[in-house]
Amino acid sequence: MDFRVKIKVAKPRLVNPSKFTPVFKRAAGRVRSHKWVKQQEARVAECAAQQAEVVARKLVVVTRFMERLRPARRKIATAALAAITMWVGVHVMFGPNGTVAYRHKRSEAHDLQQQINSLEKENTALSDQINALETDPKAIEKEAREQLHYAKPDEVIYVAPHQDRPAPPAAHSAQK
Repeated sequence: MDFRVKIKVAKPRLVNPSKFTPVFKRAAGRVRSHKWVKQQEARVAECAAQQAEVVARKLVVVTRFMERLRPARRKIATAALAAITMWVGVHVMFGPNGTVAYRHKRSEAHDLQQQINSLEKENTALSDQINALETDPKAIEKEAREQLHYAKPDEVIYVAPHQDRPAPPAAHSAQK
């Protein structure tokens, strides 16, 4: 069996050239008439008009909102700029590397430098004392007398007893 589909093709009519020429469109294997094409074009135009109307309404709403927002926009921008400035100021003052931390570290460095200077002076004094004990016989004799309580022959050493209580105040001759 031979199955063949017959498709009818409409013959174009001759139309007055001043008018439009008929347009035939093929859809789903059939030739559509000019009237049908015009209806489809009208529907498309109607949908486009409805969409344009919706877009226009939305545009009007957005425009009205922006017009209402315009006077407040400067105030909002100024407030936002002030907030950002305040945040930066607080961060500069109290942040981990802010001015407060800088002053604290600077005073700590100053205290440490003073401590280094005092330890260097003490180190210099002890070095001088060591040098004197190694070379000067008078310094050796002085340390032996003071620390070890040594004495030369025929010398008597007097040592004051330690007092646990403070001494009473001395009597003044002006009092009677």
